[in-house]
Amino acid sequence: MRVEITIGANALAKKKKTDFDVESILQDFADLPDPRSYINQRHLLGDVIVISIMAVIAGAEGPKAIGVWAKSNEDWLTDRLQLPNGIPSHDTIGRVLMTIKPSAFQVCFERWIKRLSGNRDKGELDVIAIDGKALRRSHDKAADLGPLFLVSAWAVQRGISLGQLATEEKSNEITAIPELLDQIEIADSVVTIDAAGCQKNIAAKIIDSKGNYVLALKGNQGTLHDAVIEYIVGHMENDFRDVPARRYTERLKGHGRKDELVYYQLPVPDDLIGREKWKGMKTIGVVIRMSETGEKFTTDVRYYISSLALGVKRFAACVRGHWGIENTLHWCLDVTFREDENRVRNRTLADNLAWLKRFAISLLKQVDDKESIAMRRRMAGWNTNFLAQVLGIPTS
Repeated sequence: MRVEITIGANALAKKKKTDFDVESILQDFADLPDPRSYINQRHLLGDVIVISIMAVIAGAEGPKAIGVWAKSNEDWLTDRLQLPNGIPSHDTIGRVLMTIKPSAFQVCFERWIKRLSGNRDKGELDVIAIDGKALRRSHDKAADLGPLFLVSAWAVQRGISLGQLATEEKSNEITAIPELLDQIEIADSVVTIDAAGCQKNIAAKIIDSKGNYVLALKGNQGTLHDAVIEYIVGHMENDFRDVPARRYTERLKGHGRKDELVYYQLPVPDDLIGREKWKGMKTIGVVIRMSETGEKFTTDVRYYISSLALGVKRFAACVRGHWGIENTLHWCLDVTFREDENRVRNRTLADNLAWLKRFAISLLKQVDDKESIAMRRRMAGWNTNFLAQVLGIPTS
C-alpha cells in the first residue's frame, strides 16, 4: 500500500494562503510504502512524516517530544496539513516510526535533499566520507543487544548526509560499507574510509562505480601496511631524492589547539607487495600531524593508499575532509542532537530517528547565515518562519 499524499484542489482551496507548500515536501515521499493496516487508520502517513521532520529540526529528540511540539504548534500545522483527525498522538507517531522500513525512508529523504541542494558544480571536488558511530545508550540488556552501530556516508563539501546503514556490531562495518556504497551515487567522487574499511573488495567496488578512493592503512592490512611504511620511511631518510614525491604543509588553529600537518604523496612502486590485488591503486601517502595544546605536544602518523593520481593538495583535502565526518557530523549529533543520550531500544525506531537527525543536520547546514547548527536549530524551534526557510520553502 502506498501513502496517499497529494492534497487535492478542493482541499487546497479550503486552506489559507500560507508560506508553507506541503506538496513540495510530500512529493518526494510519494513512493513510500505505508506499513499500517488501513482499518481504523485515522491519520495520514504524510502528515506524520512532515510533523516528525519539522519537530526534529526544531529540537525534538523522540516520539514524545515530536508529539508535544506538534500539539504546541497545532494552529500553524492545521493551516498547512490535512490532519483529518487533528494532531496525531506521540504514541501514533512512535508506532509509525517503528514500522517504516528505514531503507525506504532514506530513499525519500535522499530524493528531497538532492532536489534542494541541486547538482554540484562541474569539476568541484566531492569527498564522501564513510565512517561508523555507535548509539551508546541504545543497548538492550534484556534482549542481549549491544548498542546499535550506524555506518554513515557524508558529502563533505555539501554538508549532506547521503545515507546510513544500521548494524548490531562494529565488526559488521566491513559488510555494511559495500551495501551502503550500493545505495549512494559515488561516480566522480572520492570516497574516504578509515582503516576498518580498507578492504580489497571495497576498493574494487568504488572503482567499478567510477569513483576514487583514499583508504587509511593500519595493522588489519599487515603486509601492505608494513610495506608502505618501509618504502616511505626509507625514502624519507634522504628527503625523497630518488622518487617523485609531493609535499604539502598546512597549519590550523582552533579550540585552543595548534596543528601542523605535513602531507607526503608518492606513486605506488612497481614492486610493492600485493599491489596487483588493489584495483586502481596509483598512489600512497602519509600524514604527520603535530599538535600543541597548552604545554602538551602530540604527534600522529597515518598512512594511506589511493586511486588518485599525484596531486598532494587534493590528497590533503580528502584526508582533511574525512576528519569532517567526525568533527562535523558526529560531533554535532552528540552535542547538538544529544544522540548518545537517546535510550530508544526498538531498532527500527532508533534507526529512523537517527536518520531524521542526520537529515536535519543536512538541511540546517544549507541555510546561508553565520549562525552555528545549534543556534539554527534553536531558531527553528522559536520561529516557524525560520523553520520554513530551513525546509527550503520561501516565507511569505
